[in-house]
Amino acid sequence: MGNETYQPPVDLLLIYGDCRKFPQWPDYLELGFGPEHVPELIRMAMDAELSVADSDSMEVWAPVHAWRTLAQLHAEAAIEPLISLFHKVDDDDWISDDMPKVLGMIGPAAIPPLTAYLADEQHGLWPRVTAGSCLQQIGEDHPTSRDECVGILTRQLELFEKQDETFNGMLISSLEDLKAVEAAPVMGRAFAADAVDESIMGDWEDVQVDLGLKEADEDYRKKNPWVGALPGIIPLLPPPEPLVSEAGGSFLPSRNVSPKVKSKTKSKRKQAKSSRKKNRKR
Repeated sequence: MGNETYQPPVDLLLIYGDCRKFPQWPDYLELGFGPEHVPELIRMAMDAELSVADSDSMEVWAPVHAWRTLAQLHAEAAIEPLISLFHKVDDDDWISDDMPKVLGMIGPAAIPPLTAYLADEQHGLWPRVTAGSCLQQIGEDHPTSRDECVGILTRQLELFEKQDETFNGMLISSLEDLKAVEAAPVMGRAFAADAVDESIMGDWEDVQVDLGLKEADEDYRKKNPWVGALPGIIPLLPPPEPLVSEAGGSFLPSRNVSPKVKSKTKSKRKQAKSSRKKNRKR
């Protein structure tokens, strides 16, 4: 796989290195990227050969760097191609982890194709969840689009009776993150119909407390003894150290794919709502 297939400055991303070593996204625009590079960046982001390169190579990370650069360029031309990668999320955590931020940065122009993808039952569970997460992120990043994104997610949740319980739970999780109190009636009906996987956000009482619709009663506090204690505890905790293996490597997912861990569907957002990491090594 030669660098000659990409022109400067896009070819720099072939040797930019392991994304796990960057605590924050680099400012890729400092490398000289502009709108004129969008087509070639899209080609790199979609490059299947790069995505399956040797896991110890630098080239395998190039697609990730490419879609992050597209995000910083707010490249609306990349929306449809990037959404077409969602079907790979079961095998590539970097897609499910990055795409909400990427499409959130690109902006509200992504809402119509994401809405269509979310509603299409031909797509798998986790690809559709990724679409929902992207809509959530757009709603958070662009306040003028928040109500539109809440409406889309709520209308999808209204189909709870014929949808997977995990899918319903993830929709509720996204709505909760958007503080969508207006969606509470639909959420309540979904819980009442026993159509929600409660391992995601807890039961209906948990969700109501999280939305500020009710106070935590004594039974709730017994079930969740940390309630009320966290504000006083968190400032005392030291920042976490980066996780490393005994061999010194990072526990963050690599870029080559291994079989999925069967319990992946139970790795939800209860403990860290902002994280979409799946508990598997690739």
